[in-house]
Amino acid sequence: MPRVVVRGAGLASVVLGPGESLLFGRAPHAVVGPTRAGRVVVALPDCAPHVSRLVGELAVGADVASLTWLGAGEAQLSSLFDAPGGARRVILTRSASALLDAGENQLVLLLGRRAAGDGFADLQLTIDVEHAPVALEVPAGAAGDDTRTGPGLVRGGRDWYVALALCEPWLVGADDYPRPPSNREIFERVREWHGYAWNLHRPQRVDDAIRAISAIAFGAADDPFRSPHAGRLQNTRFAVARRAAEVRLVTAADLAEVRRTAKPPPP
Repeated sequence: MPRVVVRGAGLASVVLGPGESLLFGRAPHAVVGPTRAGRVVVALPDCAPHVSRLVGELAVGADVASLTWLGAGEAQLSSLFDAPGGARRVILTRSASALLDAGENQLVLLLGRRAAGDGFADLQLTIDVEHAPVALEVPAGAAGDDTRTGPGLVRGGRDWYVALALCEPWLVGADDYPRPPSNREIFERVREWHGYAWNLHRPQRVDDAIRAISAIAFGAADDPFRSPHAGRLQNTRFAVARRAAEVRLVTAADLAEVRRTAKPPPP
């Protein structure tokens, strides 16, 4: 029978056995009410204000453990060792469920942790699935405020259009695209969709927009443009494009909408 151990920075370990479940988030007690036998409710430490009060439920059955995502934002689930066919990584959105693989699983709330100043960073939990006797530890939590809007781009603004053009290969499922779009390609796509392309005919203005997108997508603490060990610009741009699509700064629905309403450029 599975034994599941949940760990995280600043979080007392939670151990679950068959028939038990863990509800967690920024302030889950405000949503689920009093606990009952077999159910553990945990408030994650240092949550950003845009993280939902209840983001997920981890349930342990007689043979398997499953995770159901309940939050408004996204998370990334990685199975590192014993996943079928090797390591896997999936993005969880609201109502999505995933079976946890034996061994170590990592759950990352994208930009879900408060960082220095007004910044945000990723919040990571480690979920170990093994077979052993059951124990239980329940840390205390408290109610919180209503869920706020997470960091994002101004819809219809210059940086939003640049993000759409930058992320287009990932939004259409062509994530094996050999390289991220060039400055010229980004300018032409924005002009094609919006008609007016601001000052993006100047490569430096495209670079400035990508830096702004990166700061929001990664958070100040993990922004690759601020890292002294950043790789070549092409590699950094590739990482920014993939990350911006993962945290849904722009979406496939956004791309479909701008394509449908594309305005011809002025003569």
